[in-house]
Amino acid sequence: MRNKILITGGAGFIGSHVVRLFVNKYPEYEIVNLDKLTYAGNLENISDIDKAPNYSFVKGDISDEQFIDDLFAKNDFKGVIHLAAESHVDRSITDPMAFIKANVFGTVNLLNAAKKYWKDDFEGRRFYHISTDEVYGALGETGFFYEDTSYDPKSPYSASKASSDHFVRAYMNTYKLPIVISNCSNNYGPNQFPEKLLPLAINNIKNNKPIPIYGKGENIRDWLYVVDHARAIDLIYHKAEIGKTYNIGGHNEWTNIDLIRLLCKVMDKKLGRAEGESAKLISYVTDRAGHDLRYAIDASLIEKKLGWVPSLQFEEGLEKTIDWYLDNQKWMDRIVSGAYEDYYKNMYKDN
Repeated sequence: MRNKILITGGAGFIGSHVVRLFVNKYPEYEIVNLDKLTYAGNLENISDIDKAPNYSFVKGDISDEQFIDDLFAKNDFKGVIHLAAESHVDRSITDPMAFIKANVFGTVNLLNAAKKYWKDDFEGRRFYHISTDEVYGALGETGFFYEDTSYDPKSPYSASKASSDHFVRAYMNTYKLPIVISNCSNNYGPNQFPEKLLPLAINNIKNNKPIPIYGKGENIRDWLYVVDHARAIDLIYHKAEIGKTYNIGGHNEWTNIDLIRLLCKVMDKKLGRAEGESAKLISYVTDRAGHDLRYAIDASLIEKKLGWVPSLQFEEGLEKTIDWYLDNQKWMDRIVSGAYEDYYKNMYKDN
């Protein structure tokens, strides 16, 4: 029997890169992509592999307990790579219940189904839960998040992810479910929904619209190229010790304002504008509630144990990211207009 792996959230930003990597790298696997196709899920992100013989897509909601139970009853999944989540902090502030349903209830539904259908036959099976560095809270000007850093979530989003992390570990401790967890820093790269900072800024600069910056832009984030994150997920899924947690970071700390100034400088060159022209679009807006000052990850454990290191310096990754968005304006236009939903309707007319 083929090694059948369920990847949740595989039409989203990070998930689509993980699905593509696994489908292409492991033709002997059967990859099942489960996604609800909310505003951030877009099958066009993986249209290049949707006809691959080892790939299938299922539309569904992880917070629907019966649906998840039925899915596991019909499929002997050897592994789960769980990426499906509500992830935008601003949205969590205005609608925390949506994050509780998806990130907490959804995760527990998957855990319950794995426990039920895997029974005590855990040999060769793995439940891999992908989380965020935001569960650790905030740092001052120095220091790093480590795998054993105490949790201190500051937003409804990070609280929901912290809760899901605790449930995953509890199912290992109580039911011996074979789990691994990773917590990553801010991802950037192709196919990211344009509510997030970099694609939003790239699109606004191209269209001469204001670039909104919270507060004074002093918040610091560690940036990780999404393809490097997918490579780390591959290593952790296949080689990590059961029960372990790994932090994945890009070794790229930037204040938001310095990041945007660099982006503006590169965009001026790409668009043939005078240097400093795009920076005139920077617009400071009221800071959001509970805005953490700094995140920074110590990724030495995954580097030492699994041999993973980022493949790109940030400036190179930023240029590749900008080029992708400039070369894929039709993708951006369809996302902004909502027309990307037509892809699903056309591809799955009989569903």
